Amino acid sequence: MPSRREFIKYGSLALAGISLGGFNIVSGLNRNDFVSKRPPLSKRKFTSEAVEEKIIEIKNHIKDEELAWMFENCFPNTLDTTVDFKMIDGKPDTFVITGDIQAMWLRDSTAQVTPYLPLSRTDKKLKDLLAGVINRQTKCILIDPYANAFNDGPTGSQWGKDITEMKPELHERKWEIDSLCYPIRLAYNFWKTTGDESCFDKDWHDSMRLVVKTFKEQQRKEGRGPYSFMRVTGWQTDTVAGSGYGNPIKPVGLICSTFRPSDDAAIFLFLVPSNHFAVVSLKQLAEMSTEVSKDIKLADECLSLSNEVENALKEYAEADHLHYGKIYPYEVDGYGNKLFMDDANIPSLLSLPYLDCCSIDDPVYKNTRRFLFSEDNPYFFKGKAGEGIGGPHAGFGKIWHLSIIMRALTSKDLNEINMCLQTLKNTHAGTGFMHEAFDKDDPNNFTREWFAWANTLFGELIIKIYNAHPQLLKG
Repeated sequence: MPSRREFIKYGSLALAGISLGGFNIVSGLNRNDFVSKRPPLSKRKFTSEAVEEKIIEIKNHIKDEELAWMFENCFPNTLDTTVDFKMIDGKPDTFVITGDIQAMWLRDSTAQVTPYLPLSRTDKKLKDLLAGVINRQTKCILIDPYANAFNDGPTGSQWGKDITEMKPELHERKWEIDSLCYPIRLAYNFWKTTGDESCFDKDWHDSMRLVVKTFKEQQRKEGRGPYSFMRVTGWQTDTVAGSGYGNPIKPVGLICSTFRPSDDAAIFLFLVPSNHFAVVSLKQLAEMSTEVSKDIKLADECLSLSNEVENALKEYAEADHLHYGKIYPYEVDGYGNKLFMDDANIPSLLSLPYLDCCSIDDPVYKNTRRFLFSEDNPYFFKGKAGEGIGGPHAGFGKIWHLSIIMRALTSKDLNEINMCLQTLKNTHAGTGFMHEAFDKDDPNNFTREWFAWANTLFGELIIKIYNAHPQLLKG
């Protein structure tokens, strides 16, 4: 099975359907080209009545035909193409691939199904599918809490020779804090949305105890911990310095993340947005431990760790920038070294309000946001096709659709939201879908034609605009 990096395809797509009436000069499409790109009904992996009804409802309120077409293609893409739902021992089980990679990431699988949560209140079939994702994530964490991506069974992986403790159930074993935060986010919001506690059994409780244990190990107060990773590769960001343990850190209470959400190796191991995410996740787990599992000891442990990380973030992960005042750095090491940048993958600094880590109006976040969309952020790119944040993973000059979508999701400025919508519409390269990244000067030069996370997140954005700012879809 190929890796994410091997799916970087810089293929030019021929522009389609040039005509005078209703022609979009940027995308090369006219209204006759807006035929659904969804699989035929018989070939869809999963169908939800509530999702189908929501698509019809919202499409009827989008005046722009191209935007409506993109929403119809993107919002159900995870259900249409990536989920394998079944019952195992009387319990729902859902394996979720990322799209063009036949493996399940704990991060991506949560992000891919989260936009469907509100619709699960009235759709039992959809609720069972979401419960199945939680059950499968529980199994994955119990197999190995340090792994980021899993196979659908003990099939082995092309990464089996990585210098780490690989198991046949693992697709990849890159330690990323967010890989354990996302399953908590899904479980917590599923519980709050549906009130269903059926998937929070002993196995789930054991997996959550393992999450807390792993976070504590990666504070590295008592040595470097049990995890290390190296790979024989020509990609510098695919392997880890320091004999697999990463660059040195000073144990100050923050949690080490050997890799970023992009699956790229961190430079300074205290990844700031992921530590903020851990603070929120631990508080959510504390609430569930009290109300659902009735484990007060674990709840107290979660709150204590959350408070420790939160205090360390205030002391070590806010810094004065030359031009923007106090902002959040992307990575720190506890020694005083700080890396000022952002990466489009979520959690990012940009996404902190989306993940409930801070308010949009938080002064430090507002300063950080000004920095993020400036040339002082080395991974902010601006070109003929648009502007946005990228990262090392897809290469210099490549803007990620995730960053444009997240910019709109975390904005209250209608002009900014509309700008993001127009950029998204103008950079799908005639495909009707979101991609991983595209060249800042040429949207036809893109990576990952089938990337379900970006597709579903785009659908989430359209629904949020429909609920909060419907005039942007009508005008």
